[in-house]
Amino acid sequence: MEDDSYFEDEEFSPIRSLLGLLTFSTILPINVFTSIEYMTKLTWCWPFLHIFVGVLAAICGYVSLEFLHLNSFFTATVVYAFLMIITGYNHLDGVMDMADGVMVHGEPEKKIRVMKDSSVGSGGVATLFLVASLTIAGLYNILDYNFIIGIIICEMAAKTSLVTTALLSKPLTPGIGSYFMNETNIANYFLSTVLVGLIAYLLGGLVGIVGVIGAMVSGIVIATIAKRNFVLANGDVLGMSNEVGRLLSLLFMVVALYFI
Repeated sequence: MEDDSYFEDEEFSPIRSLLGLLTFSTILPINVFTSIEYMTKLTWCWPFLHIFVGVLAAICGYVSLEFLHLNSFFTATVVYAFLMIITGYNHLDGVMDMADGVMVHGEPEKKIRVMKDSSVGSGGVATLFLVASLTIAGLYNILDYNFIIGIIICEMAAKTSLVTTALLSKPLTPGIGSYFMNETNIANYFLSTVLVGLIAYLLGGLVGIVGVIGAMVSGIVIATIAKRNFVLANGDVLGMSNEVGRLLSLLFMVVALYFI
């Protein structure tokens, strides 16, 4: 199977690792694979890779608005669907699994067992519905403000939320999520966040900066919830952080668009 090639032993190559990370997180036909150890060494670069995904989503939104003449709400739904499809629904199971784990009563060990269970409970389904609905509402609002560039910013910022959670969490091992957490440290996080903030400012001015702050707040909140409920964190927690990060980035930008 293709997934097995993530664990092959090979020489480290930054370009191959970046392309491997993009292959891992999207359905784009790149098909470049590398070991999980080498791929996650560049976790701090993940937000920059998803600028490209955000650009594609923004183009999708522009075509829907200007050529298909869809209204803002329909376009927001199309853009959200595009983002979910192009990322292979990669983090939606994390939203449901973490929500199920948080909702159950008991000790961290019991909550972790529920989170790792392959079945999905009502809490997971309801949480996914809420996150998806509110994200579409956020996209609708930024389109109403003609701030289509916000689509690029929120997709980039979603990964900043994930990296923030990775920095603040203690990994549950074994698991793929532990590799991302172990490779995230203060130095590369600071570099990543500063560069993300600069790009967001160049794209959207102060509103872009506020969007990145929203994603950082998301990462802190999700890490805190995970620590309180599970003590340790895994890939599901990172997935939840990504989706909530996109949502809070949109929410913060919408508020900023009104006041700035």
